Amino acid sequence: MSLRYALLGMLAYEPSSGYELKKMFDGELGEYAWHAPHTRIYPELARLAGEGLIEVAEEGARGRRTYAATDAGRAELHRWLFTPLEEGRARNVHVLRLFLLSALEPEDTRRLLRSYADDSEHEADKLAAVAAHLDAETPAGERPPFGRMAAEFGLRIHSARRDWARWALERMG
Repeated sequence: MSLRYALLGMLAYEPSSGYELKKMFDGELGEYAWHAPHTRIYPELARLAGEGLIEVAEEGARGRRTYAATDAGRAELHRWLFTPLEEGRARNVHVLRLFLLSALEPEDTRRLLRSYADDSEHEADKLAAVAAHLDAETPAGERPPFGRMAAEFGLRIHSARRDWARWALERMG
């Protein structure tokens, strides 16, 4: 269900072709937020167009179509973004692993925590570079580009995970 809103949001931000959307899903969007193969993107674009939420803004060579969100699509995106998420039963693999750390031998726990801290540091560094790149391309006073807010969120989450793992290592002694 969220694929439709990912596409609506991207097309509300900037008209794009299916190929351009696929490239976004193959990049940071797919790595950090939502992965979608082309076999799901193109049928969803057809459904959105059929519902009047997007339209073909331009047709190019070899049947290339650039899509844009319609007013109805922007309204639907707005509605979805402002609808509180319903929290179902928790299913978080990362947190489950944290609950189970006590089942390991202390040295294995330390090794896992060091790995967790290192991995989180690496991801924070990658996202810091993405954020810096986006900031450098954005003129002062302009709204942040697509993905900048998400990059900052990810940077802060990974920094917090790194800091937590270091704290846990200290507690292990």
